Amino acid sequence: MNLYFRLIWLFLWRVRHCNRIGFLDVSRIEYRALPSDCDINMHLTNSRYPAFMDLARTYMLAEMGLLKRFLKLKWMPIVNAAEFTYIRDIKPLQKFTIESRVVGWDDKYFYIDQRFVSERGLHCIVHVRGVFVCNRKQVPIIELVREAGYEGDAPELSPEVQKWKAFLQLKKERNT
Repeated sequence: MNLYFRLIWLFLWRVRHCNRIGFLDVSRIEYRALPSDCDINMHLTNSRYPAFMDLARTYMLAEMGLLKRFLKLKWMPIVNAAEFTYIRDIKPLQKFTIESRVVGWDDKYFYIDQRFVSERGLHCIVHVRGVFVCNRKQVPIIELVREAGYEGDAPELSPEVQKWKAFLQLKKERNT
């Protein structure tokens, strides 16, 4: 339930008072791990990470100046795949920041790197692959990048993302 309040707070306050960043810049949003976000092991439960990441990606779009435009176009983001690496836990009541950035794209998908950090250091690294859809059809990546106002070449994907991308393709081939 507290994520609904955080979502409302995001739309009513944070989006209206956010910084402006470029398409490839890092977006940062801070949260605190409430007791209701934690599990019996007294740390942020694994199921909360993706929920916080959804909020952080929405905030990133707002900071880029794209959220209102994409909503007007009825473009809805869809996560296709995510890969998590947990490094250290986030304790109850601990403040943490989610750093989100677009790291590249290919012919079909865009790739985002999201990191959970605090004064204690890095807690989790997540790679996310996704698309935008409109009327049940995928928005072409070239159109998405053009609408974002980005005119440069696509950044080269990091070796980690390239290997993850190849692994996802292998999984798809072996299971169809």
